[in-house]
Amino acid sequence: MSRQASWQFIMLVSIAAAGSPAPRLHQLHAAEPVRVFILAGQSNMEGKGKVSLLEHQIAQPETRSEFQHLQRNGKWVERDDVWIKFLDRKGKLTVGYGSPGRIGPELEFGNVVGDRYDEQVLIIKTAWGGKSLYQDFRSPSAGEADPKILDRLLEQKRKRQPDTTISEVKSSFGTYYREMLDEVKNTLANLDEHFPEYENQGYELAGFVWFQGWNDMVNPDYVLAYEENMVHFIKDVRKDLGSPKLPFVIGQLGVGGVDDEKPNPRRDAFKMAQANAAYYPEFKGNVAVVKTDQFWDTKANAVFKKGWKQHFEEWEKIGSDYPFHYLGSVRTYSQIGKAFGEAILKLSN
Repeated sequence: MSRQASWQFIMLVSIAAAGSPAPRLHQLHAAEPVRVFILAGQSNMEGKGKVSLLEHQIAQPETRSEFQHLQRNGKWVERDDVWIKFLDRKGKLTVGYGSPGRIGPELEFGNVVGDRYDEQVLIIKTAWGGKSLYQDFRSPSAGEADPKILDRLLEQKRKRQPDTTISEVKSSFGTYYREMLDEVKNTLANLDEHFPEYENQGYELAGFVWFQGWNDMVNPDYVLAYEENMVHFIKDVRKDLGSPKLPFVIGQLGVGGVDDEKPNPRRDAFKMAQANAAYYPEFKGNVAVVKTDQFWDTKANAVFKKGWKQHFEEWEKIGSDYPFHYLGSVRTYSQIGKAFGEAILKLSN
């Protein structure tokens, strides 16, 4: 089988370097297969940090050092060695590949893996807001949902569409799992169309990052099933992409930070379910959890809590969204992306 057609997993020999230096200028090994990373999930994988906030913080003495590698001669860096495709958008990695006008984890993730490899890197991002693992991303081996939950969903849908059938409810499960796979496979089947610089050197899947959870956390039934569904998801992704040991990172929900003063047992149970999925014996050394609560922006949170509308001038210099979107903190999304990249590289060591 040719390298281009192969979905085979390649063991990467690497370890992430600390810090986020300016993008390396190196000679690409064009003959080597493109290293492909998949970033998937819901709205926080989309990314909600406003570019306008990044523009402000890159100019401030206290935050300039965190972001100065993103600009050169006053212009945003576009990496020739890292391509990205996020649904209908594609090109060289730069700012703006989060939700429109925003950044997400992809930016610093791409910088970390791009700085590590001499080969061309491709990031395929498949993310949609407001989706659950229990229903929307449900993978095949998870099987059919609990009949009681199906009946409840049928009742809810019939309030809006009285003719809805139970078959229609069942068929909605796994819709975005299938969309995700289609996006990945179609992108890889048409690399030369999406990226004219592609030289038919083939590709190798190098890692998968999952960042999702809010829509499961708010539903007690979904929380109880999350660990098992996550295990099925990892196995099915690897099976359907033909990469049995594909390095897999789970971004653990971190809204509220490490020291949130408001107890939230459901959130804690959900976070534990996410982490537990990574500790199955068969996942040792090839699945990892990144705790994103450590990157919670406490300064942005303090302004939000005292009233962001009443202190809007102060707020727009530090935050750009609501807490469930990590306050739209570009610092948080950048740190999360960097941690995802470092975790993938460690798994690939």
